[in-house]
Amino acid sequence: MNYSKVKEIKGRFQGRDLLSISQLTKEEVLALFEVAKLLKDMQKRGEPHPLLQGKAIALLFEKPSTRTRVSFEVGVYQLGAYPLFLSRQDLQLGRGETIADTARTLERYVDAIMARVFKQETLEELAKYADIPVINGLSDKEHPCQALGDFFTLWERGMIREDMKFVFLGDGNNVCASLALLSSLLGVNFLHICPPGYELPFAVAFSHSKDDIKDADVIYTDVWVSMGQEEESEKRKRDFAPYQLNSSLLELAKPEAVVMHCLPARRGEEITDEVMDGPHSIVFDQAENRLHIQKAILALLV
Repeated sequence: MNYSKVKEIKGRFQGRDLLSISQLTKEEVLALFEVAKLLKDMQKRGEPHPLLQGKAIALLFEKPSTRTRVSFEVGVYQLGAYPLFLSRQDLQLGRGETIADTARTLERYVDAIMARVFKQETLEELAKYADIPVINGLSDKEHPCQALGDFFTLWERGMIREDMKFVFLGDGNNVCASLALLSSLLGVNFLHICPPGYELPFAVAFSHSKDDIKDADVIYTDVWVSMGQEEESEKRKRDFAPYQLNSSLLELAKPEAVVMHCLPARRGEEITDEVMDGPHSIVFDQAENRLHIQKAILALLV
């Protein structure tokens, strides 16, 4: 392995937190992609790459997960470190211990914390009191690991360019926010299409017309009802129904357009089977690349 290349890049990252895309520069994002590609190629060739041999990484989950948990646990293991899974029930947080005390304790045992939490403030408090890297595995505000994995998938395909049109079709949620921030960082044309009232809380180009998907290079969608929004389920389904990503809507995009989804998908709601399983879909390439980009993040931060 080209350890000298990783070591050179690592100097820019080591010891930092990753709570938001806004903490990165364009050059740092591209460096992450380079390391992710290097690690991915090594894994495909069956070459060990224990860059974090002897380390331990705490994986703190307040919310359930498939891709985030599996990709981080497997990634930590492949880097030679020990993945320590901790649900809220495994910690004293549920019995009143403060986040600050939890952070001060964990930093004595482990080398980094990845946390999937309900509130961004939880991550910020962990980072404030733990003198080790804290990584955002999802919060109510952002999902930076998801966005980085998604754009790594596009970068691999040679699609990232200034005239690329990236359309997010759906709720202005945490995934949408991170994708919008990363698009801006990389100079990509980002457009958020949603029903009125579901826009992002910060200024980005948006539209309420699904017809503005025209000439898109990338069409990205997500569930209409996220965890914690179950009481709004029926209203959201009514509001978003005209924005379903189906074959007729896909025809408005460029012939070579790709379809993306962060998963889990509610097939038949925000996306149809024929689109998700069709030739334009790169959904499962995205899911795989969560593993590789997160390994790059860990290898550089820890």
